[in-house]
Amino acid sequence: MERESKRNYSTDMRLLLDFLSSRGVEWRQATQQDLGDFRDWRCEAPENPGQISGTKWDREAAAFTKLFKWAGVRPMPVDISRPEDRAADSVSSRVSWLTPRTWGLWSDIGLRGHGRGGIPVPGWDSRTEIRNTSFVQLLLSSALRRQEGGSLLTFELPTQQLRHGRYCHGRIAGAVTRSKSSRVFYVSVDAVGQVEAYIQSERAWAITRAQATGRYERLPQMRLITRMTGGLKPKVEWVDRNGVVGERELSRLRWMERQSLFLEGPEGPEPAYLWLTEQGMPMPPERWNGVFRTANQRCEKVLLTEKERKVTRDLRLTAMRAKSPYATPHSARHSAALYLLIVLNQLVETRYGLTKAERRDFALLFGDPWWLVKTILGHSDVETTKRHYLSPVAHLQLESILAMADTTDDQDKGTEDLDGVFARLARETAGIQDIDTLLGTVS
Repeated sequence: MERESKRNYSTDMRLLLDFLSSRGVEWRQATQQDLGDFRDWRCEAPENPGQISGTKWDREAAAFTKLFKWAGVRPMPVDISRPEDRAADSVSSRVSWLTPRTWGLWSDIGLRGHGRGGIPVPGWDSRTEIRNTSFVQLLLSSALRRQEGGSLLTFELPTQQLRHGRYCHGRIAGAVTRSKSSRVFYVSVDAVGQVEAYIQSERAWAITRAQATGRYERLPQMRLITRMTGGLKPKVEWVDRNGVVGERELSRLRWMERQSLFLEGPEGPEPAYLWLTEQGMPMPPERWNGVFRTANQRCEKVLLTEKERKVTRDLRLTAMRAKSPYATPHSARHSAALYLLIVLNQLVETRYGLTKAERRDFALLFGDPWWLVKTILGHSDVETTKRHYLSPVAHLQLESILAMADTTDDQDKGTEDLDGVFARLARETAGIQDIDTLLGTVS
């Protein structure tokens, strides 16, 4: 399992082991009654001030299932594959959406240091502004996960444009995906351009400083890439500090292994890893959580009063939350999926002017918008896409909403119509953050 999953599962297991120990029960002897009592305490007991949701219980049950399977316990006191051991109210609590305009506001204030007036405030530290904004735009354009986008190598950045030149396509390595299978991903030319600007500016400067201080020379492990092979299964060949030659399929390189890969640059070896810290070192994917956390805090500082900021986010009223946008790396993936669904529905419903029978034929030939979004996200089941990522809009008749939006050939008018669709969804659906709810505070 991935390192983050191991950390989460081990924390869950520790809670169960403490509970069983307090009862004097050796954990291998735990019964279904013991696990039922634990579940009742975690989810239902009124005496427990920290009750958990059904989604959290399902994750804990999955961790316990792995533990008891590993120990060979029979019969299993809990098994996530049994319906009775799963929560009926399990809904992903990490899902959140921001409309394109709201992402712009969040980025301007949180990542670019703008104030209410729309200009950077005095004293703003912009040393990593290009890196942070280009990473966010990459995720918003491609719907990649944090680890997928955060572990790219420089030569994996897409350069081959599609026929009409607005999108590029690349391939994400299976080793950094959740499903462990490679897939094609698409990213806009504008997002690629922003990443290239980062490579030529902040990234190049960080590498120059690291080389000048000899930081790369002191690394315990460095694999200098000597050759890249092509074909269906491209390989990376390298030589380490001891002269030992190695190779690995690109799709099998995990993110930690990627951090030791270097390319020969004009001034010496430089990381092949795309995203670097200020010190010129590869940036672990989980470090992006801190970037988003800092941006959220800055949005709160600019948009909330001092009294409102003293109340923790979990305890704030909905009206107070709506004053300040809140985002995580996974929010970018959710928002990209929502945007794709709406645009695809708009193309099918309005741009092509298809009848119901024609839309049915179109779906049989090319797949409906849900299936296309599922493919881009890399899900194995379209129900996962509907239930967890896009549940707030799954019940809406998008075709009737989109039919109300006027569409013309004028590009600017089309953008306004799309913003109107998002604003309508935000008003009618819980969980979607849109700038309309913030205008009164920002203006």
